[in-house]
Amino acid sequence: MRPSATVAIVLIVLGILALSIHSFTYFTTQHEVGPLGFFAWDVSQPNTIFINPLAGLVAVGVGVALLLVAQRRRSI
Repeated sequence: MRPSATVAIVLIVLGILALSIHSFTYFTTQHEVGPLGFFAWDVSQPNTIFINPLAGLVAVGVGVALLLVAQRRRSI
């Protein structure tokens, strides 16, 4: 399999994932100290990353275009 076809398939799969998953959340832990310094505790803070659907469409489009170009070069 050609490298351009492999990249095209990876882009198509990532584009479909980006279209199906709109956001994902991960948690970071911070060590917080109390106002007098006697107590300390860990605080988990959620962070959400939103994925624009346009990025998924562009990835699928570029992947399909690369796949078509790879097929066209192979047939010539």
